[in-house]
Amino acid sequence: MVGGVTRQRSPLELARDPESWPEADITDIAAAVVQTIARRLRTLMGQRDLSLRQTAIGSGVNRQTIANLLAGAAWPDVATVSRLEAFLGVALYPSFTAKAHVAHEDRPSRPRSVSDPGTTN
Repeated sequence: MVGGVTRQRSPLELARDPESWPEADITDIAAAVVQTIARRLRTLMGQRDLSLRQTAIGSGVNRQTIANLLAGAAWPDVATVSRLEAFLGVALYPSFTAKAHVAHEDRPSRPRSVSDPGTTN
């Protein structure tokens, strides 16, 4: 499964203080992306006075799926995010950030960019 063991826990469970979701501090980059999507979606729904039901009907995304995303209880798939973005007319998925780059660079499975002494440059 993509995401490995981390996806066995919800984004909310990866927050340092789950009670403060979606404002909680999260070090897992994937969970932080879901948090940003949830925060943006919640803000837009509030600004446009959209209920869960209205958002579900307009986007074609199941109401419970939207509720789970907003609560940090589930990992949204690409189809869900795409349909919500198309309905709202704005991007929910965050753009690349330096934080994402640093978090990715610190992964132990990522090869370091060190020259191999046995090769020529």
